Amino acid sequence: MKSLVLQQPGQLNWTEVPEPVPAPGEALVRVRRCGVCGTDIHALAGKQPFFSYPRRLGHELCVEVIHAPAGSGLATGDLCAVEAYYFCGTCPACRAGKTNCCKNLRVLGVHIDGGHAPRLVVPADKLHRANGLLPEQIALVEPLVVGAHGVERAAPQAGEPTVIIGMGPIGLAAAIFAKAAGANVVCVDVQPERLAFACEQMKLGTPMRADAGLANNLQKHFGQLPSVVIDATGNPASMKSVFQLTEHGGRIVFLGLFIGEMTFDDPNFHRRELTLLASRAGLTGTFRDVIQRMAARQVEVLPLITHRFDFAATAERLPALHAEPGLVKAMINFDSFN
Repeated sequence: MKSLVLQQPGQLNWTEVPEPVPAPGEALVRVRRCGVCGTDIHALAGKQPFFSYPRRLGHELCVEVIHAPAGSGLATGDLCAVEAYYFCGTCPACRAGKTNCCKNLRVLGVHIDGGHAPRLVVPADKLHRANGLLPEQIALVEPLVVGAHGVERAAPQAGEPTVIIGMGPIGLAAAIFAKAAGANVVCVDVQPERLAFACEQMKLGTPMRADAGLANNLQKHFGQLPSVVIDATGNPASMKSVFQLTEHGGRIVFLGLFIGEMTFDDPNFHRRELTLLASRAGLTGTFRDVIQRMAARQVEVLPLITHRFDFAATAERLPALHAEPGLVKAMINFDSFN
């Protein structure tokens, strides 16, 4: 079986690997679609934290069940989203129900080989059946979960002034679920094209440029500063600025991350009694909730996909994908490769 392996930064190689054989509790699945994540692009550039080489990329997956273990509730032909987070279940975080920040967390396509292969084995309990959805919708579940979990952390209330900074795929996902929660959403970015996509095409909120006048513009728009700010940029300057953008008593969620340390003005932090929250990955229940919302058509997600290509073209397309015009989310089709 031919798979695509990232041997080291900048080096993708087609490699022959044995056909996967499921162990007890595992399902054998066929990959149908795989989204391209910023994690993949950063790993290719050698700028992804928590990453080891060589590695087979791919964790935003729609798979079709070929064989499932007895008692799993899965049947041949089921289309499933893959919960890409493998947690130990025994560490303090797992025992507290915070499996997304497990001390021993392993992520498919980051710590263990992912879905850039025609077939793979997956623990059956990591498969979330989504037969009512299209394969492309199902492959979007994992990145949507990341945004949805960030919104869960922020817990915006109906009508609450809420700002999402960074209209990349994860920021867009956060805006989708903040809007679904009924929040009064402003979308912020430095790029007019991204703002137009978020607010004109996706209709996720009011657009606002990230510039020196942002705080004043937010004050005028809301009549106050936002009480919820979710930063999905992974940009240290942007992340530092949110401490001045958030209303007294407000909540900040860092949905993006960068490699490095951050400082902030402690008196300002205390004077405003801000709550600062990190957000990592998502929970099993969030996968189920996102699938249910998609099935009920409470959220519209297919417009996120702006680029499509076949798996056979991945080694050629992936290295320069980040520079392709209009990129929001790229989707890899495996159907002609299986």
